[in-house]
Amino acid sequence: MQSSFSELAYAVKKKQTRRDRFLAEIETVTPWAALEAEIEPFYPTGAGRGRPPIGVGRMLRMYVAQQCFGLSDEGIEDAIYDSQAIRAFVGIDLAREAAPDATTLLKFRHLLETHGLTRKIFEVINTHLAEKGLMMREGAIVDATLIAAPPSTKNRSKARDPEMHQAEKGNQWYFGMKAHIGVDAESGLVHAVVGTAAHVSDVSQTHKLLHGEETEVLGDAGYQGVDKRAENRDNKATWHVAMKRSKRKVLPANRLGKLLEKLERAKASLRAKVEHPFHVVKNLFKHKKTRYRGLAKNEAQLFSLFGLANLFLARRPLLALHAQGAS
Repeated sequence: MQSSFSELAYAVKKKQTRRDRFLAEIETVTPWAALEAEIEPFYPTGAGRGRPPIGVGRMLRMYVAQQCFGLSDEGIEDAIYDSQAIRAFVGIDLAREAAPDATTLLKFRHLLETHGLTRKIFEVINTHLAEKGLMMREGAIVDATLIAAPPSTKNRSKARDPEMHQAEKGNQWYFGMKAHIGVDAESGLVHAVVGTAAHVSDVSQTHKLLHGEETEVLGDAGYQGVDKRAENRDNKATWHVAMKRSKRKVLPANRLGKLLEKLERAKASLRAKVEHPFHVVKNLFKHKKTRYRGLAKNEAQLFSLFGLANLFLARRPLLALHAQGAS
């Protein structure tokens, strides 16, 4: 198919924007064929009356762009019309066709949610990363972050989301949910995701964040007592949990106190890797607030977000491997 005049003009422009580079990298490192293969069995074929459905590959790219830029269904539809970079990524030429509308994307999201396909997206991406030698299994870091939910009651039900709850952190109250993750201690890539209401304790979800092959597990002070919980008694891993702040403040100024303080700093340095996927999801992908009502829909979105965050964090080695394969 010949390129339109606008596509050719865009292709020869001299300056490549950060958006261009980002989308080019995501295009290269994403295992599109494997992802499409997971979705295809559930995707409508268009047999019978009516217009044939838009191809699964195009809808998947639209969905990925939506997640990476933190846009609503209407927002990504507008972005396709506004941005040549996003149009090229999705595969839309406005000289020949209209962009898929927000309702079409809404139906695609519901398809993913109904059949648990966002979890499959996460698993396929991680399988791809493991095959490239980027996921280890010896060590893990566990952590959780709060994601705010809209506190407003200006909605159809005139009430806040009943599945979200309040939680206190640092003498401040937050309303929303928690994203609990298990991270590979070597690469910093996420291997497990659990979404709960904000008031659920971090330590209660630890067993869901481990795959059972870890020899070392690190966690902050919120995981105190994790090794004594019934669900973790059979786990043979060595636990490295941070000391509570109140205890750390009163460490003696003698040699033992200094050694313990040095140990706490070392553990904190190792745990820092868990902040990288949180940074990508909350700051780069702009997911600081829940977009939907109910835990199930929001947890489903977390699988997609952390899967894409893994691709972003691993993009340099993946691009290097791709370049080697192309040469």
